[in-house]
Amino acid sequence: MTENEQQPIDFLAIGDIVTDAFIRVKNAKVEGSMDSENRLLCFSFGDKIPYEFVEEVKAVGNSPNASVSAARLGLRSALMAEVGDDQEGRDCLEALRENGVSDEFMNVHQGFKTNYHYVLWYEDERTILVKHEEYPYQLPRMEPPPRWIYLSSLAENSLEYHDAIAEYVREHPEVKLVFQPGTFQMRLGYERLKELYQLSHLFFCNTEEAHRILGLKERVEMPELLKKTHELGPEIVIITDGPKGAYSYHEGEVWFMPPYPDPAPPYDRTGAGDSFASTLTSFLALGESVPEALRRAPINSMSVVQEIGAQRGLLTREKLEEYLEQAPEDYQLQKLQ
Repeated sequence: MTENEQQPIDFLAIGDIVTDAFIRVKNAKVEGSMDSENRLLCFSFGDKIPYEFVEEVKAVGNSPNASVSAARLGLRSALMAEVGDDQEGRDCLEALRENGVSDEFMNVHQGFKTNYHYVLWYEDERTILVKHEEYPYQLPRMEPPPRWIYLSSLAENSLEYHDAIAEYVREHPEVKLVFQPGTFQMRLGYERLKELYQLSHLFFCNTEEAHRILGLKERVEMPELLKKTHELGPEIVIITDGPKGAYSYHEGEVWFMPPYPDPAPPYDRTGAGDSFASTLTSFLALGESVPEALRRAPINSMSVVQEIGAQRGLLTREKLEEYLEQAPEDYQLQKLQ
């Protein structure tokens, strides 16, 4: 075993991997107001709908995106995910390696297909047609333990897998758990995943998701929303509020960070949340404080939305710090409490 192999992984992302086929559409319309959670992307039913182009993006998903982000920022990064023994699976593994992400924890399943999603890309937003293959999830041996585990979206048959991850973190208290729940994990509810919430060093969600997780029917102001989410168990809570910015709660302190200004109108918003969460986590892993990590996270989000897909715009640490040095005067961290 080489010296490098004996060193622990800095950042182990756990979650499903997929190939996204971006279908750029133009003959569509959106119904519903910008503030509505039930906006509709509409096409003419039974018609032939022209599209501009299709582009495949390999090895993406909440956790794969995070693993690439961490690698680009200089961490020893790995992904734990499932692929089939098909060409899509081989392509995903190759894409990870090309991005500096270790595939030592990747599981290749004979006779299974690799997840493949269709992304209807209209203007700067996307609607994703998803289908998760039901892989037999199993937590492998991890020695030495990773420094950080970043857990995000998994398929609906992964419930026991979540329990195994919680047990591993409980048995290895030196491992810092980051939880960015996906749709299925939020649907399970807090009670079923209570242990993961309570074991989390760092927790991410957006404003709407926080209300859903807490079961709140009335809108709650941000400081109170942060505190209520913190009461679920996580040590550090980060709640994003779209283009308005992001908030953190840690040791009784509430911080607000505005978005980094876009150099041009966003091209594709896919992966903005993943880049924010993974960048903040990475800088904590690199030794920065919560406020300093919060200053850097929006920069990667700004860069990602200028490109197609969730990974192409991810920055190196050097480039990100360069943007921070060039930030406008109003790009300032604010302590609210």
